[in-house]
Amino acid sequence: MEPQKRLRRGLIILGSIIATGSIGYMLIEGWFFTDAIYMTIITITTVGYGEVHPLSHSGRIFSIFLIGGGVGGGLFVLTALIQYVIEGRLRTELWRRQMKGKIAKLKDHFILCGYGRVGEEIAHTFTEEGVPFVVVDSRPDNIAMAEEHGYLCLLGDATSDKLLTEAGIEQAKGLVAAVGSDADNTYITLSARGLRPDLFIEARASNKEAKTKLKRAGADRVVSPSSIGARRMAMLALRPAVVDFIDTVTYRRGQELLMENIIIKSDSPLAGLTIEAIHKQVKTIILAISKKSGKLLTSPTSDTAIEVGDRLIIMGTPKELTALECFCEGGQP
Repeated sequence: MEPQKRLRRGLIILGSIIATGSIGYMLIEGWFFTDAIYMTIITITTVGYGEVHPLSHSGRIFSIFLIGGGVGGGLFVLTALIQYVIEGRLRTELWRRQMKGKIAKLKDHFILCGYGRVGEEIAHTFTEEGVPFVVVDSRPDNIAMAEEHGYLCLLGDATSDKLLTEAGIEQAKGLVAAVGSDADNTYITLSARGLRPDLFIEARASNKEAKTKLKRAGADRVVSPSSIGARRMAMLALRPAVVDFIDTVTYRRGQELLMENIIIKSDSPLAGLTIEAIHKQVKTIILAISKKSGKLLTSPTSDTAIEVGDRLIIMGTPKELTALECFCEGGQP
């Protein structure tokens, strides 16, 4: 039997014994309710106080059975309470150790700080994309919800360097600060940037002033959910077909066309090639190139060379994107 159910049953049994004892003294001795319940309590707890009133022969026999039942019920409740506390702590400690063990094995994952309405949607998207991540939140209720969804999670303050280290920030691919407080997001960004100067950090902001401060704190990208939501509603009203197309190629996995972005590293076989040379290998469409300097080339020509540090925004079928990925890893497309 589970400790919680055992404790609940014990309390019901003990309450029934107290009720039975009180009613018994009232019927057998004719006592008032206060005298009867007082006598019941001092009897089952065996505190050794004197009798409230002299007991009759029937009352003494009733007291003998009441003592046996009361002591047994009390011991049952006490053992159930100890079991509930000890097993609860052991289960919590075991869960924490298992969680930390799984997190320690992660690599190239994201640390999601905050599991409110925004954080929950981010976690859902990460799950759909098959991206590993860890949820960090200081509220037990939010961690309980994350746990119910099967997410890896840690309870604690995300501004703590120790907790970010436990979340695997040294091996992480990026961090998303999605806490509801701008101040907390700023502190999280500062802590993460101090631990990992090269880490990609995205932060949530509620206004322009917070956006500026988060940029200064070291955030690579700052997002205002309310601003994005308003802009999206306006675009849906003005250009619904365009928005539907973007949603199709961006969010709906398994569709005919998908969009991805690729960062050109120093060991990438794409470095130094032109777009024309890449097209001879794979048939994906390079929509734009975000240069390392921050400049965005929205209509790159066929003779545009790909450089280390460039970020390619590409579109193609799942098969074409797989072929490009294979080519980047040195295989045959």
